Amino acid sequence: MKKIALIIAFALMGTAVAQTTTDVKARAPNSAYVQDGRGVIVRSSSGFCWRTSYWTPADAVLGCDGELAPPVVNVTAPPIVQQAPTPPNYSTAPMIAPLKHCDFSFSLESDQTFGFNSATLTNAAKVRIDAQFRSKLATCTRVDSIVVNGYTDRLGSDAHNQALSEKRAVAVADYLKQSGVNDLIEARGRGKQGALQNCDGMTILRKLINCLAPNRRVEIEVRGVAH
Repeated sequence: MKKIALIIAFALMGTAVAQTTTDVKARAPNSAYVQDGRGVIVRSSSGFCWRTSYWTPADAVLGCDGELAPPVVNVTAPPIVQQAPTPPNYSTAPMIAPLKHCDFSFSLESDQTFGFNSATLTNAAKVRIDAQFRSKLATCTRVDSIVVNGYTDRLGSDAHNQALSEKRAVAVADYLKQSGVNDLIEARGRGKQGALQNCDGMTILRKLINCLAPNRRVEIEVRGVAH
């Protein structure tokens, strides 16, 4: 009698579950659940929907799987708000002072530097180099280049003037080295090019020589960085 009573109780419980379970229609035309002839998904005695072997979470239907609400499809994430970069605080950044150039030209007039048609440096030229050029060079903390350019007037042949201009440039460069200038020095002969005075129409040689004096010169070009 006790066994019969238990069987009846379990049967009543199964009936109660079946009665409280809502019929769920299978998804047409294809369904990943087992369904009866009415198109209703078959449930177990405990009320669970029977799935086929090819069921995936994407086949879940309301009333069988998950919560009693349709799954949310293509959930959109909130937009990402990009924060503007913080501008640098220049008030605390160390200030780098721009380099100050130490570029200058120094000219030696040839008649004060050499005799006419000569490449021998005069004492007057040496005094100017020691007193003026070297004091100006001392304002440079770094010397990148020193170029000594020698020039002649137009009197004489091109070959003679070119050789004479080179000798004058070398004479000045040598004296700079002897006086303690240890930077790299380049000597160049420019011949009669870059004339400052033409003196056209003069026929008296002495007057022509005096007129062409500004062309007979040595120019020193310095490039560097100042204090």
